[in-house]
Amino acid sequence: MLRLALPSDGELYEPSLAFLKACGLPLERASARRYTGVLGGLRGATVLLQRMADITHKVQEGSAELGIVGLDRFLEYRREESPVALVMEDLGFGSCELVVAVPDTWLDISSMDDLADLSLELRQQGKQLRVATKYPRLVERYFLSRGINYFTLVPASGALEAAPAAGYADMIADISSTGTTLRENRLKTLEDGTILSSQACLIGNLKLLAERPEALRLARAVLERMEAYLMAGNYYRITSNIRGRSPEEVASHILSRPELSGLQGPTVAPVFGADSEGWYEVSLIVPREQLLEAVDHLRHAGATDIASVQVNYLFRERCHAYEHLLQLLGREG
Repeated sequence: MLRLALPSDGELYEPSLAFLKACGLPLERASARRYTGVLGGLRGATVLLQRMADITHKVQEGSAELGIVGLDRFLEYRREESPVALVMEDLGFGSCELVVAVPDTWLDISSMDDLADLSLELRQQGKQLRVATKYPRLVERYFLSRGINYFTLVPASGALEAAPAAGYADMIADISSTGTTLRENRLKTLEDGTILSSQACLIGNLKLLAERPEALRLARAVLERMEAYLMAGNYYRITSNIRGRSPEEVASHILSRPELSGLQGPTVAPVFGADSEGWYEVSLIVPREQLLEAVDHLRHAGATDIASVQVNYLFRERCHAYEHLLQLLGREG
């Protein structure tokens, strides 16, 4: 009823599986060698493991309603007038950049303007600036937008960093996470040579989802869990016991610092048990960066037995990712 395409290889394979598991949607399959499975905890959702380079195409052709892929791959391979659209642009992993890199011996080349001048000089000499890349569409569009009109794109696979040394290209445009591999191969990135900042994203076939109500219902369940997990990653729940004459008095102490009083304010409830008269439990949800400050605020209010746990899922009043999908489908929430 719902098919989700996942990377079967590359740097997004393991992180994708870990992400789904953290969202409460673990991949279940009979064998690690099988390229199909199901999402645990969501009956009716099938998983198709595909090569990273094929996922955008598989979702476009209708083999799957949803897919997890790198934003760089999606933008490079997506066809014009495609029924596929970005449903969630950032899943919180797989960060990298598509960058322009030149040999570090090119001392006079440090920006795209310098590169434009070089391409013109080569043109006047009857030569072309040769750029090795796996992303011809994105690179061509970026070069033209920066005033570089004279260049040749050299399609390549495998490790592009060797292209200048091997002599079949002058420079490269490729994905980089840390820049270490580029530096080890005597390459440097240009100051303004970042073509795209990329990360794992969720794409969807709008035509299939519009035609299949059950698939859309399951897609909503996937989006709800993904968004709740991503939202929760930055929040902690703090609980403590505070003595006071009334819940209102305890709440007023906490609310004296509104920025530390939780997302919607504190929850205050009486503690029942022997010798518990006049004690109240206070519960707050605060951002990670305010955790210690909130603990100190509770201490100042007389709190004891302060405990904190990271929130696993945080469901807000509505799922923004699902509302975005409905907008793409031309529907109201």
